[in-house]
Amino acid sequence: EGMAPPKRILFPREKICMVWQQRQSAGAGLYNVGNTCFLNAVLQCLTYTPPLANYLLSREHSQACHQQGFCMMCIMEAHVNKVLHSPVSAILPLAVLRVFRCIGGHFQPGREEDAHDFLCCTVNAMQRACLSASSDLDLSSQSTTIVCQIFGGFLRSRAFGFFLPYCCFSCKAISDSYKAFLDIPLDIKAASSLTAALEDFVRPEHLDGENCYKCTTCKKNVVASKRFTVHCAPKVLTVCLKRFDCFTGGKISKVVEYPEYLDLRPYMSQAEGEPLHYSLYAVLVHSGVSCHGGHYFCYTKASNGLWYQMDDESVELCCLDTALRQQAYVLFYAR
Repeated sequence: EGMAPPKRILFPREKICMVWQQRQSAGAGLYNVGNTCFLNAVLQCLTYTPPLANYLLSREHSQACHQQGFCMMCIMEAHVNKVLHSPVSAILPLAVLRVFRCIGGHFQPGREEDAHDFLCCTVNAMQRACLSASSDLDLSSQSTTIVCQIFGGFLRSRAFGFFLPYCCFSCKAISDSYKAFLDIPLDIKAASSLTAALEDFVRPEHLDGENCYKCTTCKKNVVASKRFTVHCAPKVLTVCLKRFDCFTGGKISKVVEYPEYLDLRPYMSQAEGEPLHYSLYAVLVHSGVSCHGGHYFCYTKASNGLWYQMDDESVELCCLDTALRQQAYVLFYAR
């Protein structure tokens, strides 16, 4: 509703398999070659993303790929197959390390990087790889790659005024705009739980004074409110809890509770209807006092249904309660 349909479907949504096709215990750990814990933690979370792993394990991408040079999908396919089929306890993520600067030009070998930044750059590089064989695609069609079909959704921004749901009492226009997303960053300064942070995210923002809203229809400045909602829900919901201050580098180390199961329905544009249930499958953790240092590791749910703590080359079985009591930085939920 309100969005242009894609002119071309690059990967049919119905082909995405959310249930593991191969069941096994956790695969190999990843060696740290010097401040690469952020890379290892992100790669493990992606490796245990069921629909992505199913696709990469099938080797469907490499069999059809004709891209010359750097292709992040081919690299991730090789990496995931190596991790999950390796007979050894730990491997060197060499395929990814070799293209480290291709994933993000601002990354410096040997320097501790932000795990969420690396995650975004990796997923975006995978998206670019999926689009490499196509040109002149409309934005809606670009959102039908396997990457966007798994991680992608749309936010709706709606401005409204005193005469709900009208934005402008003068011309009674409704102002909706839509923005694609691959993850949702949430402010946690005033939130003690994931659900509270989501409630803050969809709470209307008042626009008045110098911050008045300019009606796109009649061009008048009006007092209004603006509200974000999830308009199209992703298959995999990735949430970043904003723990780091952009200016000081300081960290918000407070406890933010997060559930094993999450209903996204209350935060949707259509808040009425059947629940949209998500299940937690990975937790990326930062330990330390600032974004300039510390250590990254993660907890992931393997295809056998058991949870594991993955800390570089160490992969150890753990209980769900341990995974739910962490100082989470990025949370991964699957429909």
